[in-house]
Amino acid sequence: MKKLDFQNEFEKIIDRNYSSKKIQPLRKKAFDKFSEIGLPNKNLEDWRFTNLNHFLKSSYTLSGLEHSDPSELDLSQFSIPNTDTLVFVNGHYKKEFSDTIDGLKLLSGQEYLELKNWSLQYPSECPFELLNTSFMDSGMSIILEESQIIKKPIRFLFIVSAKEELMISPKIHIDCSPNSSFTFIEHQVGHSDNFFMNTSINCYLDRGASLDHIKIQSNSQKAVNINKVHVKQSRDSQYTFFYLALDSQLSRLDIKNDLNGKGSECSLNGLSLSSENEQLGSHIITNHYSPYCSSSQNFKNILYGNSSGIFNGKTVVHQDAQKTDSKQSNKNLILSNNALMNSNPQLEIYADDVKCSHGSTTGALDEDAIFYLRSRGISLMNAQKLLMKGFAVELFDVIKNESIKTFIIQEFENWLAEKT
Repeated sequence: MKKLDFQNEFEKIIDRNYSSKKIQPLRKKAFDKFSEIGLPNKNLEDWRFTNLNHFLKSSYTLSGLEHSDPSELDLSQFSIPNTDTLVFVNGHYKKEFSDTIDGLKLLSGQEYLELKNWSLQYPSECPFELLNTSFMDSGMSIILEESQIIKKPIRFLFIVSAKEELMISPKIHIDCSPNSSFTFIEHQVGHSDNFFMNTSINCYLDRGASLDHIKIQSNSQKAVNINKVHVKQSRDSQYTFFYLALDSQLSRLDIKNDLNGKGSECSLNGLSLSSENEQLGSHIITNHYSPYCSSSQNFKNILYGNSSGIFNGKTVVHQDAQKTDSKQSNKNLILSNNALMNSNPQLEIYADDVKCSHGSTTGALDEDAIFYLRSRGISLMNAQKLLMKGFAVELFDVIKNESIKTFIIQEFENWLAEKT
């Protein structure tokens, strides 16, 4: 996908007449900035291990109304019990297939921007964030009122099923007012051979708010997924993130979490499963700006074939963030001679009364453990599966909802059964 291709698609979205004209200046400002800086390359530190070749060779087109028919899809295969689901097909919200959620303030992207007087500022130096703002065409926003507790998880289910190579750009805002709480699931599935999903999630947690954010990415092996999560936390708020990534030709997760209020906490967790020539990467920045905050990063990768993985995790403890408690861990399991993992945990500490740790390990399955299991009558394949489950199981414990945990464990076990 070259600059000229993006220019052609941008002219199409500007010519569309089913969105407010007030959104056009936002689009144009973002696209002009993107045209100025272009796509990232390996000369940039944050992108030096990311391989964009597949993305550059593809030619993506905007999703139109003709791509919004889900009649041939079996939505039952994505069922998670006791969960309210909003369905998006090829970037289009489908009310007729979605659950009705009473008592919750749901806004379209345009309605949310209107509420904020069209004055929101998005990161201006990230090319894919600029592309998302330029082409934002789907998604919905959630606003929780003060002290509102939503007990049933809410899921946004994004399905890509078109024959064309589509470009889909959801932009989602989640505003949690003081002392509110809920669980949000972002679930991406793809039946298309190749597509580009460029997502931006923006979370704002006010004083005492709590948000459990679960992201499940289960796409075709030629898909390109760029995921950006921006979180801003106020005093005594709690944010828990769990990420499951299965396959994708290229997948990149960028999380920027700002702990702005005293006593705020965040727990960031992820499991990436890759095979063949796929590349899955996680790039995390946690900023401690206030005292008495705690954070953790716990990311794991299992790699088969010629796949590669990236963990680029950074925790920054700023000068005023005394009494910080921060942990960072990256563990990787390499299951073939050709798989490659790039791990770069980092700490930047500008305060003098903190407790911080980080670590990274990469290796193969323990041969002694395999021998022990086989000596107990377990086959080689089942012994390997048991060790891989043991490697991943601690991550699943951060998922509080049992229905979601069961679904995710089943997705993991299905992937193991397919690859082993």
